[in-house]
Amino acid sequence: MYTTRTTRTVRTFYSDGRGPPKVQTKTYTYGDDSGGSSVNGGVNFGGGGGRFQIRIGGAREDGTDQPSFSVPAFSQRPQVIGRSTRKEKKDPFSGVINQSYDVIKKKCLEEGCLFEDPEFEAEDSSIFFSRAPPRPFEWKRPHEICDNPVFISDGASRFDVQQGELGDCWLLAAVASLTVNQRLFAKVVPPDQTFEDGYCGMFRFHFWRQGEWVEVVVDDRLPTYYGQLTFMHSLDKNEFWSALLEKAYAKLEGSYESLKGGSTCEAMVDFTGGVSEFFDLRKAPPNLFSIMLKASQRGSLMGCSIDADPNQLEARLANGLVMGHAYSITSVLLMDIETPNMSGKIPMVRVRNPWGNEAEWKGRWSDQSREWSLIPDSQKEEMGLTFDDDGEFWMSFDDFSKNFEKLEICNLGPDSLEEEELDGKKRWEGHTENGEWIPRVNAGGCRNYLDTFWTNPQYRVTLTDPDDDDDDDLCTMLVGVLQKDRRKKRKEGLDMLTIGYVIYKIPEGTGEGPLPLDFFKYNASCAKSNSFINMREVCTRHKLSPGQYCIIPSTFEPHHAGNYLLRLYTERKSHTQEMDEETGIIEDQGPHSSMMVIGVYNVVNRRVYDNRCEIHKIPAAREIPPPTDEEQEQEQALKSSFRRVAGEDLEIDAYELRDILNAVFTREFSFDGFSLETCRSMVAMHDGDLSGKLGFDEFKVLWADLRRWKGVFKEYDRDKSGKLSSYELRSALHASGFRLSNRTFSALVMRYSSKDGQVEFGDFILCAIRMKTMLASFKNIDVDNSGHAAFDLDGFIQTVMYS
Repeated sequence: MYTTRTTRTVRTFYSDGRGPPKVQTKTYTYGDDSGGSSVNGGVNFGGGGGRFQIRIGGAREDGTDQPSFSVPAFSQRPQVIGRSTRKEKKDPFSGVINQSYDVIKKKCLEEGCLFEDPEFEAEDSSIFFSRAPPRPFEWKRPHEICDNPVFISDGASRFDVQQGELGDCWLLAAVASLTVNQRLFAKVVPPDQTFEDGYCGMFRFHFWRQGEWVEVVVDDRLPTYYGQLTFMHSLDKNEFWSALLEKAYAKLEGSYESLKGGSTCEAMVDFTGGVSEFFDLRKAPPNLFSIMLKASQRGSLMGCSIDADPNQLEARLANGLVMGHAYSITSVLLMDIETPNMSGKIPMVRVRNPWGNEAEWKGRWSDQSREWSLIPDSQKEEMGLTFDDDGEFWMSFDDFSKNFEKLEICNLGPDSLEEEELDGKKRWEGHTENGEWIPRVNAGGCRNYLDTFWTNPQYRVTLTDPDDDDDDDLCTMLVGVLQKDRRKKRKEGLDMLTIGYVIYKIPEGTGEGPLPLDFFKYNASCAKSNSFINMREVCTRHKLSPGQYCIIPSTFEPHHAGNYLLRLYTERKSHTQEMDEETGIIEDQGPHSSMMVIGVYNVVNRRVYDNRCEIHKIPAAREIPPPTDEEQEQEQALKSSFRRVAGEDLEIDAYELRDILNAVFTREFSFDGFSLETCRSMVAMHDGDLSGKLGFDEFKVLWADLRRWKGVFKEYDRDKSGKLSSYELRSALHASGFRLSNRTFSALVMRYSSKDGQVEFGDFILCAIRMKTMLASFKNIDVDNSGHAAFDLDGFIQTVMYS
């Protein structure tokens, strides 16, 4: 249990290579689960629903009764059957990932033309989105820049990566690390590309993008100024793989400017699909060198940096290191040393500055330092030691940990995350969940915002067996939350959200649905992310006892929209699922269960059956309280009004119902009264023969429902405003007797709440009426309680439209 309060200041520095430094600061105060928070200053740094399925038409040709299609349940946001989603209409990556390299290349060769990418035009908007370019750039193909261009010359190496005018040293550090692992490099940068046979002005690259590998193609027109490449380039003027790789990554993110400022691990993850870990070297674990050595041996990518000086752009220290600058780690080893006075092994780290120049470390074990005289020439040669001004240098691990402040490691796979490797016998289990924070629905913010925190997406993780080699019988679990698309959306004025997660132990016997508000009032978290921070991904390793846990990813503040990828890795097998419940009526068989009269119609094969008087025992979630004196007077007045208005047939229509109800409810609630649309739905709920009328017995059932629902509304309208928060709608509907899946609830919020997330009394009643109508209609057709209902077209339209 966490009982302390902590204040954390996140200060981020980034530069564009010109002008004064840009520093953005945000301070968070957070602590135990009793709440309370403060946020000072700052901006973000730049750098299953239910099982119900609907089938229209008869059985399949093979005679089975399985539904023709089902609603996917992998996303929090609902997808309406038969309607194109906004993502399908406007996917920010559709043009990027739908281009086929083979198709484009074949067409270009057939027509004898060079490829010009329509998804990433050779124009200023592909470079800058926030301002005009500082100078006139000219887009040129490699053969217009030099006489004999090559894609890769004599193999790719870390020295091929030279920084240009763009402030993306974080990307260059990751690219330099990528070249150390040739297998990984060949996956990202296919080496079978050339400017000779089959050349069509197009090159392809592969990136891991938010859960899957995608191919990105680009034409080879590159930004130049006076005939020289402006951004990333190779030391060899004829080599172009690094410049084209940067262009492909810029295309994936929307523009070159979108690459300004970032975390080295962000690019490392995109190059590998690995899982990143972050270490503060000022609070490093005692076995950090062992972690780094294992990571290096397994080909993991690593980067390091020193916090920026807010008063100076990329300030150079006396020891030769640069503040606010991303370095890559290219080797970690134990170096043998033997002298007349000592012998043993020294932990060493090789670091590279992506500038590729003389800006190197000047302390012990730097280029030309006297310490190297103690090392045999054979070992120097084995280490690949050079003393060129190439930006690469060696440091002892002791000096490294004292002079650098941040370390990032991107592990190439879950099985490379353990500090002790048991000859490949140990393997981690991985699970991913895609999700979305939707304002008004489930964007509840962190635990400091208790009233909305519980509405965040919740995931149940079951840890069954402790780690094989854990003496304390604990289970290792690595949790990562990655926010999607934010860098690409900078053009829209969006930046990184401040994100994190919290973990709670789930008591035995807890149901399958989301944990309610009261749980978080009286239970403390058992683990959490190291911080809530505005980075693309937060990732932390935990040691937990076997059992069930609830993981809640969230933004720091509520009401922020965003998509995320949750990644979980455990050493032993585990089970993960979104905490959800099936849409339906709450079956409460307690002593206070009540009867709900369902007046609905069934439609099967275009035949309409009148079931208005059929009674189903569908217990309400809450007992209907005895009527108050005021309600008894209202009921008598309603009876008199009904008999007076109904006439000889003792039936009323929606217009007459509106007049009767509004005469009562407008005195009790401050609203304009029930609309005609709402009263039509009240009639339809009991109108199985499509008469458009309501009899007195049906009216009594309606009145009982309205009493229950208005009581629930008053209970949750705590400020007496006549409105509910959309975050409270789920609890209110639950108290009204409805069980809602996450997907169904999302749809109801979008349909019945206002743009500021408020649900008025009339909309709440209309929502409850239609929920009862649709559930009853479905239940009457799904007589076997299979979760499937077959409708013909007319029946489907009648059920949906007349409700």
